[in-house]
Amino acid sequence: MTRTENIAKFVKNLKYEDLPDEVVLAAKNMIMDSLSVAVGTTHVSPQDADAIWKTVEEYGGKEVATAIVTGKKMPAGFAGMANATLAHGLDFDDTHKAALCHTGASAVPASMAMTEEINGTGKDLILAAVICFEISVRVGMCVMPSHYNFWHSTGTHPTFGTAAMAAKLFGLDEDGIIRALGLAGSRVGGLLTYLDTGDASGSMNPGQAVFNGLLSAIAAKNGTTAPPTMLEHPRGYSYAYCREEPKLEKLDEGLGENWEILNNLPKFYPSLLASHCPIETTLRLVHNNDIKPENIKKITELTYNTVRTHFSNYNPESTMAAQFSVPYCIAVSAATGKMELESVTMPVIKSQAVQDMLKKVEIVSTPEVNALYPEKFPAIVTIETMDGKTYTDEQYYPKGDPMHPATQQERDDKFRMLMKSTFSDEHAEKALDICKNLENVTDIHEFAQLFVKKED
Repeated sequence: MTRTENIAKFVKNLKYEDLPDEVVLAAKNMIMDSLSVAVGTTHVSPQDADAIWKTVEEYGGKEVATAIVTGKKMPAGFAGMANATLAHGLDFDDTHKAALCHTGASAVPASMAMTEEINGTGKDLILAAVICFEISVRVGMCVMPSHYNFWHSTGTHPTFGTAAMAAKLFGLDEDGIIRALGLAGSRVGGLLTYLDTGDASGSMNPGQAVFNGLLSAIAAKNGTTAPPTMLEHPRGYSYAYCREEPKLEKLDEGLGENWEILNNLPKFYPSLLASHCPIETTLRLVHNNDIKPENIKKITELTYNTVRTHFSNYNPESTMAAQFSVPYCIAVSAATGKMELESVTMPVIKSQAVQDMLKKVEIVSTPEVNALYPEKFPAIVTIETMDGKTYTDEQYYPKGDPMHPATQQERDDKFRMLMKSTFSDEHAEKALDICKNLENVTDIHEFAQLFVKKED
């Protein structure tokens, strides 16, 4: 049996009743996190939100799935594309370290759209989200880390997870799921060019993955033929998108036994995961030692190579550019003593205090520290002060990692904060309660309305 056949068999046979309780909880947490981040994006970046809504609305089509906040009904592919773009719009969405993928940004919008397509329930949504997640990250683990030299993993791996999940909800047999995966392999795209400019193409990448994954499943449903071993074929995805020998065993290793969704990390700062350890360390240093911004002479972070080569923009010209700049995240934390949604808005980014602090930040990598990545996300931060003192602290796991776990209360509070950017306190609490009891939802269309802003 091929690895693709193993995947198809898993997807075809998996039922909600097969999911362990901790997997159901992880899925519900991912669903409420991703949807609340999408809501928050519409508040912080309304122009980007409006642009994607206008883009998908131009196509028309069957009114089956819901674009959140606006409430517009459209084909599942377009609703999923819009919602996934928003779910990644703040870089506040979850991360799977080994796949280096914000998987919830695609898995949740894709699963929501498809569950609406089939008029499903909360249990259907949970099952769909788990399938989408498990397949996406295993494809990611196969081709990482060299995949990330050029490809935006949040926009590539989930094309397969989406295709497999949609094929499942369409009721396709194993052959149909294999064909959906085969078609998905030729639909993959999403480059990292946006890291330098901080433009919205990065946010659109998971939206593209959702659309192309659903397109692949629809084509398979309609009988389109496809390569039967797209994932492991010598000219297939894994070899084409990996700059070294792909780890093909990761594709189906532990399916149904080792649930990767349990390794999903929620994020508690609105910036890329590589910045979270240095943010937390910097905040701890300035608060515990009462270090005033004006007394800081220099800040040095000792970290891994990718931070220096990919995430060290010293001149962020947009919200996203700031979110993807570790030096900026350190600087704003040191200059203001906090890192929150307002910290990545243009008035703060361009403030003199933050710009002055940014000039004092240096990113350094060494072979010894780099060897700790990606198992750890090392950050050793040293602050030198004007009076000749030196303060050093270190962090190896971001908040939310199993080695530095988040509480359920912290997850719930993040949901509340993001939802309250757009909805009343009462509505946010109602939505939270229903998310936490999602398995009892009988009409997913009603659930989707919890994330739609009604006209006053």
